[in-house]
Amino acid sequence: MDLNSASTVVLQVLTQATSQDTAVLKPAEEQLKQWETQPGFYSVLLNIFTNHSLDINVRWLAVLYFKHGIDRYWRRVAPHALSEEEKSTLRAGLITNFNEPINQLASGIYNFACSLWNHHTDTFLQQISSGSEAAILSSLERTLLSLKVLRKLTVNGFVEPHKNMEVMGFLHGIFERLKQFLECSRNIGTDNVCRDRLEKTIILFTKVLLDFLDQHPFSFTPLIQRSLEFSVSYVFTEVGEGVTFERFIVQCMNLIKMIVKNYAYKPSKNFEDSSPETLEAHKIKMAFFTYPTLTEICRRLVSHYFLLTEEELTMWEEDPEGFTVEETGGDSWKYSLRPCTEVLFIDIFHEYNQTLTPVLLEMMQTLQGPTNVEDMNALLIKDAVYNAVGLAAYELFDSVDFDQWFKNQLLPELQVIHNRYKPLRRRVIWLIGQWISVKFKSDLRPMLYEAICNLLQDQDLVVRIETATTLKLTVDDFEFRTDQFLPYLETMFTLLFQLLQQVTECDTKMHVLHVLSCVIERVNVQIRPYVGCLVQYLPLLWKQSEEHNMLRCAILTTLIHLVQGLGADSKNLYPFLLPVIQLSTDVSQPPHVYLLEDGLELWLVTLENSPCITPELLRVFQNMSPLLELSSENLRTCFKIINGYIFLSSTEFLQTYAVGLCQSFCELLKEITTEGQVQVLKVVENALKVNPVLGPQMFQPILPSVFRGIIEGERYPVVMSTYLGVMGRVLLQNTSFFSSLLNEMAHKFNQEMDQLLGNMIEMWVDRMDNITQPERRKLSALALLSLLPSDNSVIQDKFCGIINISVEGLHDVMTEDPETGTYKDCMLMSHLEEPKVTEDEEPPTEQDKRKKLLALKDPVHTVSLQQFIYEKLKAQQEVLGEQGFQSLMETVDTEIVTQLQEFLQGF
Repeated sequence: MDLNSASTVVLQVLTQATSQDTAVLKPAEEQLKQWETQPGFYSVLLNIFTNHSLDINVRWLAVLYFKHGIDRYWRRVAPHALSEEEKSTLRAGLITNFNEPINQLASGIYNFACSLWNHHTDTFLQQISSGSEAAILSSLERTLLSLKVLRKLTVNGFVEPHKNMEVMGFLHGIFERLKQFLECSRNIGTDNVCRDRLEKTIILFTKVLLDFLDQHPFSFTPLIQRSLEFSVSYVFTEVGEGVTFERFIVQCMNLIKMIVKNYAYKPSKNFEDSSPETLEAHKIKMAFFTYPTLTEICRRLVSHYFLLTEEELTMWEEDPEGFTVEETGGDSWKYSLRPCTEVLFIDIFHEYNQTLTPVLLEMMQTLQGPTNVEDMNALLIKDAVYNAVGLAAYELFDSVDFDQWFKNQLLPELQVIHNRYKPLRRRVIWLIGQWISVKFKSDLRPMLYEAICNLLQDQDLVVRIETATTLKLTVDDFEFRTDQFLPYLETMFTLLFQLLQQVTECDTKMHVLHVLSCVIERVNVQIRPYVGCLVQYLPLLWKQSEEHNMLRCAILTTLIHLVQGLGADSKNLYPFLLPVIQLSTDVSQPPHVYLLEDGLELWLVTLENSPCITPELLRVFQNMSPLLELSSENLRTCFKIINGYIFLSSTEFLQTYAVGLCQSFCELLKEITTEGQVQVLKVVENALKVNPVLGPQMFQPILPSVFRGIIEGERYPVVMSTYLGVMGRVLLQNTSFFSSLLNEMAHKFNQEMDQLLGNMIEMWVDRMDNITQPERRKLSALALLSLLPSDNSVIQDKFCGIINISVEGLHDVMTEDPETGTYKDCMLMSHLEEPKVTEDEEPPTEQDKRKKLLALKDPVHTVSLQQFIYEKLKAQQEVLGEQGFQSLMETVDTEIVTQLQEFLQGF
């Protein structure tokens, strides 16, 4: 049959065959029966039922005829068998038709796919003993392809797959097929294409189970028992000897782990709240994981899978850094056997810790005292058990007296310097690192620091790298005390720096750098005497790492902590530091994709610790405009950097960059979130605070929108609060600019200036509750009071509101002296106050000091609100006279007046 010409005819006959009229139906059925043996007929049917626009009844009939024909004519030996060419066409067409919207039509594709897979699988199993390698490979390829199709259909093709007998039949059949294929591996060489394809097929079987468990945990329940039996027998008994391979063992372990950890199989604390499906799965799990089974799994994991292999020991000797990278998680980490066994151990031990804790404690007990250095097997067994004790640290908290074990057993083992003992030296220091945050008495830390200093001088590189890791965990711990650590700081820092120079792999250098960073961060300024060597080495390392962006990220992190530790002395690093910041934050440079976040953080801490502005530091700000255009998640850090420049050198910075910055802000404000708007306005507010003269001029284009927002009653309280903070600064600290702004806005609103001012005061009073920060509340009171004294009728009309805000401000800031009974403004600062820094606190940065000096000039912190109110009221009284002033005061609520008088006692 020609596909194009026949499709129309066959479609017409199928349509007639769906008729209820027997006169039409019978001839159509007869015609279809005659076509059953015609070449091309099934390709036409495929073409019809994969056309989703056709009538469902017609498509359904096409599927039935298609299924019937495949069952009868697919086999090569069948009369009128389908040609190999048409079979290929049918396979290709079915594989592309996974988007079938009608379930009934899809349960037909699945049946065909199962038949196809079984056929190719049987063919392969027959050929494995007698066929040629080419024939075996061909049938194996077809088996693999059909299994890929079945995997997709099984996992993604059904909403409730457990209700489909064919699906569950296929899944149950996987275990027998897996056994057959594993046995076949005995007859195939270890190094050929067939072996590779066979192992891929075996892994694909396990992927079907893993994917199905992941997507349909309750449908998988009938498979739990069989999956566990199969996996445990092949991985933890002699059944698997000679047929299993590493990737298969990993997959089996993943299957066990997923069943053990699956939340769908874990009942609630109150069993009655759990679903029947959950309870059924839990029951199957509990019945399988008996004491003997768990004990055997635990012992085999530790005594067999945890043992360092010959290959690993060889790698340790020949490529110690490569060995370390593999151990800590190389690219293939998630697929390699060792980490998989460790994760399985952790999960099973956590789930069944009451059963397994005595087992592990018994294994520990048999290993007390030193081990004969001539007995390599005993050393490796002890290494494996110590590994288990480290992995199970949290579970063993109440069962192990770690402090005594550390003093009596572990410390002496660290002092055995024989070369064969190095796996145990490395394992013991790792083990201590695992227990540091679990259970380790603070008083023992100096003993540990002494041991770390010795191990950082060990002859073995792997031991030194592992020691550095434990050092990082130790200083990272919340019980870390600087005073205990300082006596060892110089030695440790020197040895870590030597290790950094010695290692050659990028991953290892990054690791050691992170340890150094962590130490610098914890001891802060105490690091200053010891960093000279590192400061000299980092530029060289930066240059060498040009092609290794992740190493450069580690260098940036180190520089961040270094700058924080050096404080103002970090200015000496600028010849190296500023070009690094420049490159890392330049969005036109490809490396910025990796370096930007850390580069911005470094830029910020450099500003915060800078004692003064330099032309080079000012020039780096040229990178900021493109960064603001990105509007990325780093925007908050960008705003902090801008504030840093304002606090550092407002005049020079604003004169150089404010015009461009203002343009960027105007663009940002059109599209940014509410939180982003607040961040922009805070920058403007800081500029006005630091430089009341230049600030308003430089950010003049933004201020009209702020004024408009106040007048129109901005609906977001946090934005309105920031608007009032900005306008309060202008009104209080630059009266002439405020007048010009008011004049400009009066023209825009086509209103009189006095009328507009009155509207602004009224909205300010109305929205005072939007302001939550005490500093801004006091600022509002000072700003509105600065309008007094006045004979302006509009201001006098709003006098009541101004006094209300002023009294609210007094309540915010005034504290009573219990000895004298008088009130004092708690926001006032004097030059004598110095922050008290405890040992655990970081010392103030240069920016902190600049903010303190700024606060000593800020009216909010230098002007007594109590005295300011008194002086303004007295001046207003002088303008209006006693009678006029009394009339004005009568507009204020009597309770407010009473509170005001109480605050002003003594004036």
